Amino acid sequence: MNDPDGPIYWNGHYHMFFQYNPNAAVWGDMHWAHAVSPDLVHWKHLPVALTPTPGGPDQEGCFSGSAVIRDGTAAILYTGVRSVAPADATLRDGTHNYLETQCLATSHDPLLLTWTKLSAPVLAPPRDSKLTGFRDPCLWPEDRRWYMGIGSGQRGEGGRVLLYSSADLRAWEYLGPLASGRSNGKQTSDPVDAGDMWECPDFFPLGKKHALLYSTERKVYWEIGEYDRKERVFHPEKRGLLDQGALYAPKSQLDAKQRRILWGWIPETRPEAQFSAAGWAGSMSLPRVLSLGADNALTMQFLPELAVLRSKEFVLPGPDQEKEARRGALRKFTLSQASCEIALQIRREKLDLVLSDGTNPILPVSFDPGRAGGELRLGTKSAGVTEGSGDEHELRILLDASLAECIVDDRVAVTERRYTRPEAPLRLIVREEDLDAITALDVWEMKPISNDRLTS
Repeated sequence: MNDPDGPIYWNGHYHMFFQYNPNAAVWGDMHWAHAVSPDLVHWKHLPVALTPTPGGPDQEGCFSGSAVIRDGTAAILYTGVRSVAPADATLRDGTHNYLETQCLATSHDPLLLTWTKLSAPVLAPPRDSKLTGFRDPCLWPEDRRWYMGIGSGQRGEGGRVLLYSSADLRAWEYLGPLASGRSNGKQTSDPVDAGDMWECPDFFPLGKKHALLYSTERKVYWEIGEYDRKERVFHPEKRGLLDQGALYAPKSQLDAKQRRILWGWIPETRPEAQFSAAGWAGSMSLPRVLSLGADNALTMQFLPELAVLRSKEFVLPGPDQEKEARRGALRKFTLSQASCEIALQIRREKLDLVLSDGTNPILPVSFDPGRAGGELRLGTKSAGVTEGSGDEHELRILLDASLAECIVDDRVAVTERRYTRPEAPLRLIVREEDLDAITALDVWEMKPISNDRLTS
């Protein structure tokens, strides 16, 4: 699996679609898989929603897109791809020559189990020799019309989001670029690596501003700024990395409480031969709630409802307690498996700790204010954590087998993959000289969301 697609709240349930290859644990033959949840936490799989149609505009794959509700009907706009001559292709990555068009499917089914596709695309790409792509539509309603941003770009110039408008999701009018970027100047076979193609754009209001997310150069960027509704142009004011680790192609939605919920694809970082042999690849990130900070920068938190999965809790005695009491508590702490939530509050001082099975470091975590731009290290990933208004930092880490997601001060996110299988219960190892840097530590064992965990 890879990109999240069209997450939507419908008839009291949350529906998640995602890119899925039913035939192998590698990329290819993209379908839209489907899962449903009552609470954004507990999920179960449903039958595949969209399948490539032989001879159709999506015969080589149903690529990413969005789902919306229009007049009581659920609708999916997605990118269909089919192989064409290189001169006619919009996706040329050195391996494939695909024509990308935007396709529509609708459903009246209460569980969204059945979908009806239009036989022809609703939107074809512009004829432009410098076009680097035309995929991954994002949708929003405004002034009784629908607006659609499509990931694209210009070769040698940079990525773009192309903006279209429609009254019925079928007939679309081109309005111009909603946002544009700059090329990094690299000569690459895939324009994504050069920054000449922006994949999976997402555009939405956030607080009193607007947010734009896009994926390029194998990273995800956020921008916060002003949306000029008259000119239909986005003017960014702040920019940053959404996650400084293994997360790509995110998609957001509004939940029943009107919170902006973010999902992301967590790819494999082990060799393809290993995950192909394992029989599975890719995971969905945990849901994150997006908001704006007082400085209008993007902030995020793990969905608070995830706390329902907590079970056994460990609390480290505070720094006002004797050191021996704190050391003794750490010696007694164990985890039966690599599945936990960690809430860690630290002074802005040097700190090394590791979850270990006694032989292998399952998840090392270190902080060093002397490493400018890379103060935090989570496993193999590094991230910059600047000094805030105080002299402390708050880290929240959720570990689930090979996946670890971390958010620092609601500002910095890092996702790491760790493939070492524990051979014994886990212990938390902290150096004697680092113990004083920890001002608070809570650890909860986490329960699985179902009884049929399939990954290994």
